Amino acid sequence: MNIAYIFPGQGSQVTGMGKSFYENSKNAKELLESASDFCKIDFKHLLFEENEQINKSEYTQPAIVLNSLMAYTALIEQKSDLKAIFSLGHSLGEFSALAVNGALEFLQTLVLVNKRGLFMQEDCSKLEAGMMVVLGLEDQIVENICKKAQGESKKIFAANYNCDGQIVVAGLKSDLINYENEFKKAGAKRVMLLNMSVASHCPLLENASLKLCIELEKILKPNFKAVVSNANAKIYTDKEQALKLLKSQLISPVLYKQSIKNYESEIDCFVEFGSNILKGLNKKISPKETYSLTNFSDIDEFLKVIK
Repeated sequence: MNIAYIFPGQGSQVTGMGKSFYENSKNAKELLESASDFCKIDFKHLLFEENEQINKSEYTQPAIVLNSLMAYTALIEQKSDLKAIFSLGHSLGEFSALAVNGALEFLQTLVLVNKRGLFMQEDCSKLEAGMMVVLGLEDQIVENICKKAQGESKKIFAANYNCDGQIVVAGLKSDLINYENEFKKAGAKRVMLLNMSVASHCPLLENASLKLCIELEKILKPNFKAVVSNANAKIYTDKEQALKLLKSQLISPVLYKQSIKNYESEIDCFVEFGSNILKGLNKKISPKETYSLTNFSDIDEFLKVIK
């Protein structure tokens, strides 16, 4: 069976995530404990207990990536010969994909995304930035409204192409709120401001992107297995390509649905690690099955399917 690995991004965090892997997988438990020591973050508290840090980008990002890597580690512990044709992630999830495909060491990845969260927050801290989901409009209509806003010196950008009829836009919160009725007048079924204090995947993160690339240069491996880029929805496999594409990743839209459509014909199913959010999107994009591994029992069920 030909498989693609997929990894969720920010917004997939829930209290208790990863606990099932921690309690049932020796290697997943060791990964969390090593990560706590290496990153100087109490990941047991961060992932398993109610806390305020989980929704702060600098902690949210390593928490989500660690959860995904624990799910992956637990799966490989059960079936070490399982291989993916390619891997991809949604936004932050691209770094999880890079880690499992050999581009980054696991623990270094967690430090990297901790810094990524900090860099993003620094860029947006004085801007009152945010993101808004728009449902029920064609891509071109959303893009045209964003262009109209930009022509009026408003900071609104298409940021995430999640599936047909679902686009997230990013920018200044005041501009997003002022343009809410524009999207509704164009026929949007729903427009909702998200509980976020950053504006991901738009030009407001130019400085964060530059800082992140400096960190990436230090730790990226020369070559690795196939990862699909959020920035251009194409596969890349080496450091030179990665630096160019990941520099664009924070300031360009996430081409998630385009990535799935580009490569769905090469695989039989998708496997999502640590969440079921992408499974929900994939149902609207592709006829191919998505198996979500959110706890240890999901691994057992998945392995029965592929035997």
